[in-house]
Amino acid sequence: MEITNYINNDFKPIDSQETIAAVKDFLIDFEFSHFPIIEEGIYIGSISAEDVETFEEEKTVADYKYTLETFFIRTDALWLEVLEVFAKNHSNLIPVLDENNKYVGYYEMEDIINFFHQTPFIKEQGVIIKIKKGIIDYSMSQIAQIVESNNGKLLGLFISETDVDSVEITLKLTSGAINEIIQTFRRYNYEIISEHHEDSYIANLKERSDYLDKYLNM
Repeated sequence: MEITNYINNDFKPIDSQETIAAVKDFLIDFEFSHFPIIEEGIYIGSISAEDVETFEEEKTVADYKYTLETFFIRTDALWLEVLEVFAKNHSNLIPVLDENNKYVGYYEMEDIINFFHQTPFIKEQGVIIKIKKGIIDYSMSQIAQIVESNNGKLLGLFISETDVDSVEITLKLTSGAINEIIQTFRRYNYEIISEHHEDSYIANLKERSDYLDKYLNM
């Protein structure tokens, strides 16, 4: 499914000559964090619902043009790029422009999340493994090779956390020998962050710990 199928035109962009009172009522009714503004048919930015609360109702949007936020996304953007714009701008709506800067509609966050849920990474059954390694030592190609050399198939992987020293990577995979995959990661000095019933290393540690407790309590 193409993400452009989710471009929405249920509501027309707000004209810059619209009153603040009308804009405030609209944003309250439909709970948009931002909404696109046009002037003479041209997109000039998005007005923030939070900002509108502080504006004088008898004035027009044009009086507060300097407060508009100018973020947008192109029609040819990938869905990950769309998510990035949502995250960077703390918005639940993103205006969409074509290659000629013509306004064509908007994306809503809820629709894009639903699109994400239809991807195999979320939709397909699989095992999620979180691994950790030094930030200069990890390799995405090595991670894929470890999984595939143990007959696993990757549905996807991404960096889920990072700091100056290390990086955590979340991967989802189907098939393959999970225990062998986990032990191979350890042999390549990856730390396993997630817990797995198939992890023989942890099982052996627990068995030895239980034996030691039993011995000490004799």
